[in-house]
Amino acid sequence: MKRSEINRALREMEAICREYRCSLPPFCAFTPEQWQQIGHEYDEVRDCMLGWDVTDYGMGDFDRFGFSLITIRNGNRAMTDKYPKVYAEKLLYLKEGQYAPNHFHWYKTEDIINRGGGNVLIRVYNSLPDEEIDYESPVTVHTDGRKYTVAAGTQIRLTPGESIHIQQLLYHDFSVEPGTGPVLLGEVSQCNDDKTDNRFNPPVGRFPAIEEDEPPYRLLCNEYPPAKE
Repeated sequence: MKRSEINRALREMEAICREYRCSLPPFCAFTPEQWQQIGHEYDEVRDCMLGWDVTDYGMGDFDRFGFSLITIRNGNRAMTDKYPKVYAEKLLYLKEGQYAPNHFHWYKTEDIINRGGGNVLIRVYNSLPDEEIDYESPVTVHTDGRKYTVAAGTQIRLTPGESIHIQQLLYHDFSVEPGTGPVLLGEVSQCNDDKTDNRFNPPVGRFPAIEEDEPPYRLLCNEYPPAKE
């Protein structure tokens, strides 16, 4: 993925956050130059991978596969003595035509909330004991206090203000309903670990390889330099 694509995606997400009056924490505005001077007082941002994240899932086609997100708060299950938070919060930004591939989480449960914009479609499947997709069994869905059952592969439509609970081992993907416009989503969950807690089916990457065609506008959550001593 070109750095220029990442920079453009970050600026677009900043703009949509301003449009919906969703203020971001200070570390989201740090420049790459500032990060070179920041010491251990921001270790939590580094160790818990807070901040900006842009992915094309290794597909090389960001306008079709991928989206932008910000991890606002998170714990670290490998460092619970230092970071005891058991929860995480994210913002996600999807444009029409973008797709987040089918996956589940072994550990994390999450609520996905449509915070504004268009409608998001979330397709759901159960998983089998061997962790493959169950294309047959009905899926129990929890949306805003309502429990009901849908056929395997049903797309749940979330309009602004609506949410869905995603249980462990529940396959799900994301896309925007055509004609409704880009969507700003919220996510509240248990601790997030994108390095080990995503099972994509079929397999894809998670963090992009980056072609440096221009300087970075912001650093991504996996790019922070070591703390300045």
